Amino acid sequence: MSFHPRQMASAAEIERLLFFMPSVALHAEKTWAKDFALSVSKQSRRRNWTPSHKQLSVMRGLVSDLFAQGSDDGGDLELIES
Repeated sequence: MSFHPRQMASAAEIERLLFFMPSVALHAEKTWAKDFALSVSKQSRRRNWTPSHKQLSVMRGLVSDLFAQGSDDGGDLELIES
C-alpha cells in the first residue's frame, strides 16, 4: 500500500474515496482492509463526518491499490469501434 504525504483533502476527493470504499471492501484480499472500508462507509453517513488524517491516508492507499490491481489482470475489455 502506498501512502501520500499530503494530508489535506477537498470535499470532492473525500467523496471520490468514499465512492470506491464498497469496491475496496469487495475486492480486498485482507480482512482488515475489507473491515476498514465497510467501517469508513458506515461512519461517513454521520452528519459532518470527516476522515481523520490516518483514515484519509489509508483510504488513499486502498483506492490506489484497487486501481493498481485492476490494471494487472488485463481484463475482458472489448473495444467498440464506430
